[in-house]
Amino acid sequence: MNKFISYIRVSTVQQGRSGLGIEAQREAIARFANTEGLTVLAEHVEIETGKGANALDRRPQLPAALAQAKHADCAVVVAKLCRLSRDVAFISGVMAQKVPFVVAKLGADADPFMLHIYAALAEKERALISERTRAALQAKKAQGAVQGNRTNLHIAQAKSAAVNRANASTFAANVLPIVRQIQATGATTFRAIAAALNARGIHTARGGAWHDSTMRNLFARA
Repeated sequence: MNKFISYIRVSTVQQGRSGLGIEAQREAIARFANTEGLTVLAEHVEIETGKGANALDRRPQLPAALAQAKHADCAVVVAKLCRLSRDVAFISGVMAQKVPFVVAKLGADADPFMLHIYAALAEKERALISERTRAALQAKKAQGAVQGNRTNLHIAQAKSAAVNRANASTFAANVLPIVRQIQATGATTFRAIAAALNARGIHTARGGAWHDSTMRNLFARA
């Protein structure tokens, strides 16, 4: 293997977290390629959550990466296994496509068996965290604790607004590299760029379709 297809994904709820941003993934894959002496044949970028039974249908760039890798007889490389999925069944289904996957963080020697083990551990960890969170909330409720902080509601609302603004800025930073790629193909108007994003299956921060107004807001945020 002297070439590969790069697949990068951020979700609508996790973007901007350390090690999961588009640029961070791109840099991790670039370091891996440099170490292994490999060439990136093409890059596919996706902004979509990995959760849900129809996750693959909502991630058109992943099938596109698989198809291109199969045609070029090469592997698909992701920075971290969670960028592919945290669901064992999903990963098994992708591997059934007979396209080799390489996880940059795990190295080129991690075979499919090892990837299944890592995926199973990640899935179990996610389930345990969810269960502990539910148990803690139920315990507080049983003790009569009032959920939330009503005495400092205005402070909580201000903090929430600040978090929303920060998330919006992070989302804009993640989408812009894709927008620049679209502009390079000749799409210059807000309407043309929005249509291209919608065609790629990339949603807005709220999970909707792109329009002139949302594109204008994105550039203003950037």
